[in-house]
Amino acid sequence: MAKLDTKKQRASTPIKQNHVMGGKSGEAASWRSKVAFHMCSLSVAFPSTLHANRASTADVPSSEQEELFIRKLRQCCVAFDFMDPVADLKGKEIKRATLNELVDYITAGRGVLTEPVYPEIIKMISANLFRTLPPSENPDFDPEEDDPTLEASWPHLQLVYEFFLRFLESSDFQPTIGKKVIDQKFVLQLLDLFDSEDPRERDFLKTVLHRIYGKFLGLRAFIRKQINNIFLRFIYETEHFNGVGELLEILGSIINGFALPLKAEHKQFLVKVLLPLHKVKCLSLYHAQLAYCVVQFLEKDATLTESVVKGLLKFWPKTCSQKEVMFLGEIEEILDVIEPSQFVKIQEPLFRQISRCVSSPHFQVAERALYFWNNEYIMSLIEENNHVIMPIMFPALYRISKEHWNQTIVALVYNVLKTFMEMNSKLFDELTASYKSERQKNRWGEKRQYVRMMDEQGRTMKTGDEEKEL
Repeated sequence: MAKLDTKKQRASTPIKQNHVMGGKSGEAASWRSKVAFHMCSLSVAFPSTLHANRASTADVPSSEQEELFIRKLRQCCVAFDFMDPVADLKGKEIKRATLNELVDYITAGRGVLTEPVYPEIIKMISANLFRTLPPSENPDFDPEEDDPTLEASWPHLQLVYEFFLRFLESSDFQPTIGKKVIDQKFVLQLLDLFDSEDPRERDFLKTVLHRIYGKFLGLRAFIRKQINNIFLRFIYETEHFNGVGELLEILGSIINGFALPLKAEHKQFLVKVLLPLHKVKCLSLYHAQLAYCVVQFLEKDATLTESVVKGLLKFWPKTCSQKEVMFLGEIEEILDVIEPSQFVKIQEPLFRQISRCVSSPHFQVAERALYFWNNEYIMSLIEENNHVIMPIMFPALYRISKEHWNQTIVALVYNVLKTFMEMNSKLFDELTASYKSERQKNRWGEKRQYVRMMDEQGRTMKTGDEEKEL
């Protein structure tokens, strides 16, 4: 069993709360030798020997280990004001050292997680972690452009998160006892913290919540439901929540573990929540994790492919080229895992959209769409269905080869046209002749329309002149 600092034990008399700011001179003198931990208007004092003998470690009877552990947990329940960097420096250092000792103790010790310490551990964790997150210092904060505001109390918070993880990952941890203190209310407060601007905190929260999901079967449905609620509020109300990417990362792992056949609630989550997440303005902040979740669903159940692709086409960005590039990347990931039987169901609407992307004046969108022809598996699907795809793609490709302003795009288009010609030369010749004939008709039509317009203008001018003469 790991040993706690015994001199701390002797020093750690029951925690005293100083409710009086003034007092007799003798009482004031007795407090000068003590280090104060401050939380709000209360002062909780510990003897200064706690700091002086920090490095000392001695054996303690096992019967006293639990009591000492609990005392140290209670010491660490006291919060400090980190907004003032020079306030209570000694007290902050004592708490940091004590938290470090608790981390070491729970990591190295066996048999330290007795039933009475569970509620004390959760009280300490709750006292340190659960707080009202401050509003952003920058009201116009753009997570894509601006640096986040880091948590000032991170020197303590980091150790509390580290301790929490060691607690959950300990071989002594018993979920049957833990579920009494890690309940739905606790999980809700934990989920609220995912809105923290500090990415370091969100990274710890991601791991903590994943461990809780893995260990507490009774909380799994509740956790999924609450994440679902966070996403719906984010999509349809606030469009602001800092931890969307981290929650999606957890979900990616959860989806991977879903049993087959998929439940109706899981399919509904894909269609009603994950797909609408694509329409939020700040998609770039979490798109990689979102695309991973979508692909995980399709690998679980290929029959979902049609609804997913049509959903993406429904939410396809109209005015944001950056988002179009992201959508094209996700479509390629989907096509990498698609089954040929599912491909034929979506090929026509999908390649009509790809044709529009290839025609985009924004060269990055056109370039990303043309890169599909560098993917061997996608090429095999196109070749099997060239009689459907070539007529959809050919007009845009032929026009771009003659008119596009960017020579890189023109070169890529020539390669695609060459590939089509090698795939099905007969169809290629027919499409070429048909396109030229149609274009010639359009030109004659444009000329006739121009002549009619000029005739009408001439007649209008003649009528106007006659009216003036009269």
